[in-house]
Amino acid sequence: MLGFLLRLLPFWVREPLLIAVGSVLGVRIMYLAVRDHDRVAAGLGVVFLVFTAIRVHAVIRALRARRNPSPATSANGAAVDDAAPPQRQAQAQPQAGIGPRPGPDTPKKEKKEEHNAWGQAFAAVAVFGALAAALWVAPRFMPSGDNAPQPASCSGASHEKLPKAYKDTPQPVTGEELCKALNRPDLAKLLGTPEETATTVSSTNNTAPLTDGKVAQPKAEVTFDTYTVNVSATYNELSTDQYVKLMKFGDERDIKTLTVLGRPAVLSSDHTMKLEINLGSGGSGGPVEQGPLARTLSVALDRNDRGGYCEITVWSTSGALPNDSALLDIAEKVLPKIPERPVR
Repeated sequence: MLGFLLRLLPFWVREPLLIAVGSVLGVRIMYLAVRDHDRVAAGLGVVFLVFTAIRVHAVIRALRARRNPSPATSANGAAVDDAAPPQRQAQAQPQAGIGPRPGPDTPKKEKKEEHNAWGQAFAAVAVFGALAAALWVAPRFMPSGDNAPQPASCSGASHEKLPKAYKDTPQPVTGEELCKALNRPDLAKLLGTPEETATTVSSTNNTAPLTDGKVAQPKAEVTFDTYTVNVSATYNELSTDQYVKLMKFGDERDIKTLTVLGRPAVLSSDHTMKLEINLGSGGSGGPVEQGPLARTLSVALDRNDRGGYCEITVWSTSGALPNDSALLDIAEKVLPKIPERPVR
């Protein structure tokens, strides 16, 4: 369809148009090929440039033919064959005389037509040059959509039926809500790795272990190449002060109490668990081993610390941890999305 439309255009419009498009595309593709070291793109750019060179050569020949018409060309543009027999030439002369003689205005008409052709050609070049410039500049001001990896979203978050503990808990947050609160566009920047995007996102509406399913404990987790962030809310009766006392009896270290958004909070470190599962014929797994160190910020669910807490945990497979300020920054963004525990 496009080729048919191009053939309908006059020569002095079609050829400059093809030259403009071919040169812009050729130069652009060659630039991208050199930048990305892509040989296939380089070959495609060469094809466009060669095509453009052929069109330029055709236009140059046509211009020379218009400026220097051949003396053996008749008034209607048909060439006279000098090698034709005399009788045939004699017959051609009366026929040529039948038509109207060229008047004095003929050179002016030809000149006017030539100006119109040049005007059309320059207009076509200008229009497509503007379009080419827009295509050239657009990638600098628009995001590179297809090439950039898209961050994982919470669209695949858990939608299972909530356990009974959530119905018995006033205003509990769900795993999906935690996921939306945690999976922020600036989460990687808060962690100190702004160039990374989330690779996996998940959430659950579980209950706390060893509570016989009576304590709601929703969770959400976002994984990057460097760090993994986990957020959970536990709706039990444990105050932060009681929680700190339990930490001192456990393996937690680097315990530090503080206040976050007016709520009691505590920072602590502990090792994660590493579990290896063998999916071979035996289906057995290895022993539970000690995983990398994790840093956790636990914040009370309300300012009066009437029980329950929100935990934000960060760890990495390499064992590296971000500064505690990263946990505090994340808490300041996530906690406002979790309703404070009402007075019972």
